[in-house]
Amino acid sequence: MATRRRHRYITATVAWQLMTVLVLALLGSLSFELVFVISLIGILVITELTAPFAITPAWRRRLIWVIAGGLLVFGYIVIRRIIEILPQGVI
Repeated sequence: MATRRRHRYITATVAWQLMTVLVLALLGSLSFELVFVISLIGILVITELTAPFAITPAWRRRLIWVIAGGLLVFGYIVIRRIIEILPQGVI
């Protein structure tokens, strides 16, 4: 049972990321930052949609560390973008 759910989670995540790369490539907007941010959004959504009700398996508890790392990188991307937008003398 757990293996089937884990397989479903991985399949959904990989499908989301492949669709992300394909759509961004078709739009001509393929960049690492956009792929990362949209993939992170997908991981968060898929994680919430596939969350079990009663028991949390060990592999789901380890996802917290992956998500936390992704959110740290996302914060870095946001801060870097804000610094690019601000005028030179502000910071």
